[in-house]
Amino acid sequence: MNQTMLRQWLTQIGLVIRLEMRKTFLSRRGLWVYLLALAPVLIFLAHSVSELNSRKERRALNDAHPVSTAALRSIDRGMTIEEVAGKVGEPFAKNEFHRPRISVDIYQYTDGENIYTFQFRNNQLVDINERDRDTIAKDSVIFAGVFQFFYLRLAIFFGCVGVFTNLFRGEMLDKSLHFYLLTPIRREILTVGKYLAGLIATVAIFCTSTLLQLVALSLHFTGSEISEYLAGPGWGHVAWYLGVTAAACLGYGSIFLACGLLFKNPIIPAATVLVWEGANMFLPAALKKVSVIFYLQSLSPVVAPPDANLPRFQRLLITSAEPTPAAWAVLGLLTLTILVLAVAARKARTLEINYSTD
Repeated sequence: MNQTMLRQWLTQIGLVIRLEMRKTFLSRRGLWVYLLALAPVLIFLAHSVSELNSRKERRALNDAHPVSTAALRSIDRGMTIEEVAGKVGEPFAKNEFHRPRISVDIYQYTDGENIYTFQFRNNQLVDINERDRDTIAKDSVIFAGVFQFFYLRLAIFFGCVGVFTNLFRGEMLDKSLHFYLLTPIRREILTVGKYLAGLIATVAIFCTSTLLQLVALSLHFTGSEISEYLAGPGWGHVAWYLGVTAAACLGYGSIFLACGLLFKNPIIPAATVLVWEGANMFLPAALKKVSVIFYLQSLSPVVAPPDANLPRFQRLLITSAEPTPAAWAVLGLLTLTILVLAVAARKARTLEINYSTD
């Protein structure tokens, strides 16, 4: 292969990308992909608004019932209601339950940031519960859970289904693919060009969403808190999340491009892949590695714990496997992508159009 041929191929790939980009970004058939990408942004925005309102409410309560953090933390179990009230004053909320042999009193205080709940039984303090306000450390775990269990497994997954399966199958449905096939361009070049166009589009859409999610989640924190986080692991986390998002588009994109070429109804293989990826946490360690999600989770900067609301039986079925080192995870995804694209390109070489059957 000489330089002239390579230059010609690269030029043809560039032309295919230019033609496909407009169709990919502006296709009516793909508008729901934008909604998928926007959904988690709205979730985190609602969370931040809720936290800002809660903080405003706690500060108003503290203004009406002023008490310091030091005073609240000086309260010990065994103290009476009178002793507690003597130290921290009257609570902003009080609940009383009285029966013949037992009385329960619940007092709530706030220092403007956190909520302290004191439970008295028969006039004696028996339980202290401190509900801290959200911190970046807590929200990092929340973000990791939404990112790994919703964004990767559902939003990006179905977004790639919508974009990449339509690169060929959509043109067959629109009866326009023959225009490409009549041009003097190798089918392999056409396949690579279409794949890269889909990859650029999905990476742009979903990486932008990832950035917006992080911004939306940070809105209820102070500037100093955000600066401290970014000075520590923050920028590294942002870079890794963007990289994992791009890697998800890379891996899932190649699979669904091939599905659009190999199957007349790509929804069936897409559903099969969805079930396999969703069952990954329950698979034996050896089978976990035969999936895209395993490598994406290995690259994620924060490990999301399993859903606490899972039934006990399902929690017992969860298996663990050592995360793959980042270099091997990236290499594994690239290898998978190249192999699947090779299969797709081979199919494209023998592709024949019969709109009456397709």
